[in-house]
Order: sequence, then structure tokens, then C-alpha cells
Amino acid sequence: MPYCEVDRYQNGDEWDGVRLFYRRFGRGATKVLLVIGLAGTHDSWGPQIKGLTGSLEPAADDEESGDAAAAEGDDGDGIEVCCFDNRGVGRSSVLPHKSYYSTVIMARDALALMDHLGWKKAHVFGHSMGAMISCKLAAVAPHRICSLALLNVTGGGFQCFPKLDGQMLSLAFRFLRARTPEERALVDLETHYTKEYLDEKVGSCTRRTILYQEYVKGISSTGMQSNCGFEGQVNACWTHNMTTKELDTIRYSWEVSGDLRKAHIPSPQFASTLSDIIAQLCHARRLAERLIPVARMVELHGAHLVSHERPEEVNNALMELIKATKSMMKPEEWSSQPENSSETGALISARPVSVTIRTDDGGNAAIAVYNLLAKLQLSFLYVIGVILMGFEHMRNIVKVMKPKQNSCKLLSEPSRRPGIFMSPQYCGDDGFRIASPKTS
Repeated sequence: MPYCEVDRYQNGDEWDGVRLFYRRFGRGATKVLLVIGLAGTHDSWGPQIKGLTGSLEPAADDEESGDAAAAEGDDGDGIEVCCFDNRGVGRSSVLPHKSYYSTVIMARDALALMDHLGWKKAHVFGHSMGAMISCKLAAVAPHRICSLALLNVTGGGFQCFPKLDGQMLSLAFRFLRARTPEERALVDLETHYTKEYLDEKVGSCTRRTILYQEYVKGISSTGMQSNCGFEGQVNACWTHNMTTKELDTIRYSWEVSGDLRKAHIPSPQFASTLSDIIAQLCHARRLAERLIPVARMVELHGAHLVSHERPEEVNNALMELIKATKSMMKPEEWSSQPENSSETGALISARPVSVTIRTDDGGNAAIAVYNLLAKLQLSFLYVIGVILMGFEHMRNIVKVMKPKQNSCKLLSEPSRRPGIFMSPQYCGDDGFRIASPKTS
């Protein structure tokens, strides 16, 4: 199996290696690194791998050492894609403490993988937490990035909190109470897809029915991400923050045109969805605004798993970015392109982000009030989440402290506790398969 040792960590008195599991698809001089999100594994990129390379068959020489294998694939006009399991999930190493997880650390993992493959530069596409990692990678090693695409991205921290409304509170409550694959599947479907997509007819039934059966089957037959891995990746999202200096580094790398190594690199591309209740569209817009004038925003109709819900539109946007790089398009030309139709006829909203700043007292007051309300909303959501988790914790304590006469009955029943159940292709925060053993 293709593994890459990217780091080492101290485990008691011993030092263990951090190994990433990866797969390569296609062959060609154009290199694309796909970075997955929270709880996701490499195979979640299936629709994009198929769209970029035309095949879902892994490269036959995956087990060869990086430099030699990469050198053989440098000829031709094809695209070579590499996707991998982040630390803490799938077949990659699961580190025991959340301090071993951050978007900076995982960006260095991705950079070490590129070194292992012998890739000097690559197009980097990330989704959700993977987009946060990609941002850090672009700031740490801008000279290794051909282009950058960020799907369903936020700025981390409080921005990781989902949209606060009745639907979200209901989902959070049902998520904590879910004890069976059927209950969890219903929550996942509503989180990952839009209602319109789920209600579409596919033959004699709806897509919701088909996906529900797939979810239940996957949750019943596959394992879940370990607690250490999940908590570590959540910590990475929570502690993620792009500083002004890091954003200036990315912006400068795209603005420079005198250096031949960086000349005419297309702008960072942001793709977000109107109905995403996990990574809200406003946060992607805000991040794009901070990268003006080199950022380009693409808004798609869909939910958090837009890469599965609208694969053709996502793939067309990614191919457009790759083609712009090859044609040496200037950043200002790329970021100011008008709305255009994709090759398959699907309309992609690709327009520059505009910011209106008012300097009068009324405008400043309105902005201050808006920011205060946003913070209060996030704080209220946090409090609600703490209350729900506390309620669940108290229920578990009460169960443990029940009278002894009920102990035989309790021990005769299967032990159950909350878990992050996964389905084969649509699971977790980003709807990806987890191959680790299931715990009770």
C-alpha cells in the first residue's frame, strides 16, 4: 500500500512515525493535490478524480518510491491527481493527543507528501477543513502552488459553528440522541444535501430513499473515526486562523509578475454554496474579500457536499482554473471575468467580490451593531451546544448510577454511546468514508 512518512512524534518513551495513506490517479505533467475535510478519507474525491483524470483506477505504480514514479508521469498533457487521508482518519496514523493536530501541521504533511512524490509544484484544491489546510499550505510554501481552489471554506474558530436556526438546533439535538444507523442517516442526509436534491426522482423513487439506504448500510457495516482522530481534527478547525501576514503572503505571490517562477498565476478561487449550513457562504465571501484584488468567488447552488451534489459544475470550475494557469492568464484578468457558462451548459457565477465601505458615522455604527449581533449569535450557539452536551453527559451519569437491582438488565443490553457513524461515501462533516474499526 502507498504510504508516506511525513513526521515523527513521541509516544511514551518511543518515537513513532506519522504515516499518510495516499492514492494517485491518472498520468501527466499537470499535478493536482486534493485535500479532504473533517472526518474525510481520500476516496471522497471520487467525482473530482473521475472528472479530472477520466478514470477511478489508481495508478499501477503507487507503491514505487515518489521521485521515480513522478518522473515517469511528467510527459504528456494529462492530469495526475493525488488524494490522501489526513492524519487522524482512514488508513493514516491516528495520533493520541489533539495537540498533534492543526492546519499548520497538516499543511506540512501535505508538503512532505509532495516532496515524497517528487512534485515541485501542484494545483491545490481543498474542501471544508481541507480548504483551511490548503490556505495554510499556500502561506507556508507559495512557490509550490500553481493555483489554489477552496471549496466550502471558512476562517476557522467561531466560523466553524453552523448556521443558527430552528433546523440546525433540531439537527444538533437529533445528532446527540441518535442511537441507531437509521436515526443517524436521517440527520446526515439533511446536513449534507439540499431538500431539492434529496426530493429529485430517480426512477421510481426519490434520491433521498436511495441515499438513505446507502447511509444505513454504510453505518451498519463500516467503522467510525476514532475519538482521538475526530477530536484532533476538530481542534485543528477550531484553532485555525489566517493572519493578515499570511494572507498578504498569498496575495503578494499572486500579484508578483516580474518573477518568472510566479508570473501570471491565476487568483485563488473560492467556491461556496448558498444552502451550506455547516460552512456558511458569508464566511467564504469574507475571506475572499481579504484577498482582493486577486480572489475570485464562485457561488453554486447546493449544500455542504456540493462536490457530490453538483460534480459537473465543481469539476468545470476546477478545470477552468487549470486552463487559466496554462494560458498564463494575469490575475486581474482572471478575477474580473464576467459570468460565464461552463462547458456543459451549467451556469457558474464567477464574478469579482466587491466591497462597499461607508466612512460616515451612521455607516460605522451600523457595521459595529452588525458585528456585535454576529458575535452574540455565535456565542448563543456555543452556549446551546454546551447545554446539549451537558444534558447528554448527565443522562449517561444517571444511567451509570441506577440502582443495583437494574444492573443485570443493563448488562444484558448492548452498550451504546454516541458516535460519529459513517457511510461508505457520504458521511461525517464532509460525507466521506472512514475505514477504521467501529467501536461500541
